[in-house]
Amino acid sequence: MKGTDMKSAEPNGANLTGAEPRDAGTARAAQRSASRPLSFAARFVRKRAAAASAAYLLLVLLVTLTAGWIAPYGTDEQDLTAALDGPSGAHWLGTGELGRDVLSRLMHGGQVTLLGVLITLAVYLTLGVPAGMVAGYRGGWFDRLVLKTADLISAVPVIIVLLVVLSVFTNDESAAMAANGILGAPLLARVVRSATLGVKEELYVRAAIAGGIRDRVIIRRHVLPRVAGVILVQASVYGAYAVLLETGLGFLGLGTTEASWGSMIAEASKNIGTDPWLLVPSGFMIISFILALGLLSDGMRDTLAERYAPPADKPPSRRRAARQSLLQVPRTSVSALAAPTEDALLSVRGLTVALPIDGTPTEVIRDVSFDLRAGEVLGIVGETGCGKTVTATSVLGMLPAGGEITAGTIRFEGNDLAQADAASLRRVRGRRIGWISQDPVSGLDPSFTAGAQVAEVVRLHTGCTRKEARQRALELFELVRLPDPARVAAGHPHQLSGGMAQRVGIAAALAGHPALVIADEPTTALDVTVQAEILDLLRELRKTGTAVLLITHDWGVLADLCDRAVVMYAGEVVEEAEVTALVTAPAHPYTAGLLSSDPHHAVPGEPLPAVEGAVPPPPEWPVGCHFQNRCPRVTDACREKPVVISRLAALERSARCIRPVELIGETVHD
Repeated sequence: MKGTDMKSAEPNGANLTGAEPRDAGTARAAQRSASRPLSFAARFVRKRAAAASAAYLLLVLLVTLTAGWIAPYGTDEQDLTAALDGPSGAHWLGTGELGRDVLSRLMHGGQVTLLGVLITLAVYLTLGVPAGMVAGYRGGWFDRLVLKTADLISAVPVIIVLLVVLSVFTNDESAAMAANGILGAPLLARVVRSATLGVKEELYVRAAIAGGIRDRVIIRRHVLPRVAGVILVQASVYGAYAVLLETGLGFLGLGTTEASWGSMIAEASKNIGTDPWLLVPSGFMIISFILALGLLSDGMRDTLAERYAPPADKPPSRRRAARQSLLQVPRTSVSALAAPTEDALLSVRGLTVALPIDGTPTEVIRDVSFDLRAGEVLGIVGETGCGKTVTATSVLGMLPAGGEITAGTIRFEGNDLAQADAASLRRVRGRRIGWISQDPVSGLDPSFTAGAQVAEVVRLHTGCTRKEARQRALELFELVRLPDPARVAAGHPHQLSGGMAQRVGIAAALAGHPALVIADEPTTALDVTVQAEILDLLRELRKTGTAVLLITHDWGVLADLCDRAVVMYAGEVVEEAEVTALVTAPAHPYTAGLLSSDPHHAVPGEPLPAVEGAVPPPPEWPVGCHFQNRCPRVTDACREKPVVISRLAALERSARCIRPVELIGETVHD
């Protein structure tokens, strides 16, 4: 164990024995146990409706399979003296028109009905699932064959086909149910194909392909678990349909001559005028079986989905999460919240955000504070994983599933967005705050033209007519310097270049006349010429009084566009200053390291300096300064306790460092 960890375990930062305290060890063991992922069975049992449905279906199956031993009477055993009697001690569910015991016929009849359902589902899944997954993953001629077959089957009347099958295989209900599975398999294949198309584009699937893993292994190990939820839902729906189909065949007398739930429905319908009770047992059995089948599949689907997504059904309350945060972090690490600037359009104070990591709420940004005035451009810079995008998405209330603001305020135009409800945030998004994503193409729906999508945003936020919205969309395209706006408006996203798609995204962000535009790396993956045009466009926004919050990795973009900058590292703001002062005289070693490793400062023939190491993930943040393990100026004081960001009043800047003035002096001297 590192010395820093041992110090952090003691309230006073000291541990003379060098051993881990018993309470801390117990707490860590409990935390590891709590963060250990639950098994499938443990997660499934928590879903009471699904667990109860599984128990009920298991009971029905056991009773049906053991009907020959536990049924009180035989299937065709008659007692004509007790025909159409109601429930009694001798016949718990009454008797039919020939005096046959209803309970016994339900038990034996379930064997016929459930066998038919089993045959249908076996054929349905055996043919449909592999065909759909291969079609979605491989594509090509097989994909076209599956789609055409599904279209053809959709036009075929199923009941006619089944009647033909029954005419060939007289009273062979198994053949009819197998044919039913064959007819449904292409429809299942089309659904599974659609789900597979989405999964195969995931980065981990591409990584598996790049690693040389065979396609059949990828399909079985990577794709199948992700589409299992879709398969379960489709299987439950088609299983319910199979129950109804078998019941219908029995009702019409087209199936087997043996007792089944369908033949019992037919018998009850003939005597409904004289004995309505006869319809209750068989009707209840069919309805409850179908309902339980649906609830079971939904529960299994949700349980499988929890394996790939953080639990969001019961997120921790704001008060409890904040209390946990204060217990985990010493109070001295939280800086005193300064009063927001009077003319600030956006004022963030003490923002702390927690996201579920391995099922445990974990702080990913902590004590973030900054101000942004109207017409000002504020840049947020730092390496990947420092919390820049989480900070920006917190402003819009667009945190990932399970994410929550546990402390701090986000005041925009006088309102605290950190406490705002969904309706209030919806009124702000797009109308007062625009969003420009770093991946412009993914933000556009491929099914609609660029003009239609921007016009839709215009109508949403201005309430104008469709014609006026289309005209406004063209005006916005001209504003963002798109060549031939009419042609671009009529084009789909795949017909646009990266620069054109980025301009369309900016036009959509400006559609509601926002006071603030958040640009998340808007020049990423664009060539130099297009980058310059996008920066010119963002620079012109400030002339209209629009503020810009820019997230970037590029110091050249930061220096060219921004008035002030915030440097983030491992979830904390480590420095804030006017851009010129920040670039010429950094007050934090991390800022100095980033500046020295900027490719713009590269000297031909010499290696580019770099900050050694990597940004630690939130669960591994060290006690004290988060940059201590990579800092060339680290001292014991940096490791003892969290460093509070301090305001350097004389220099009009802030820094989270215990020796900022010393570093500034050395930089100016050099």
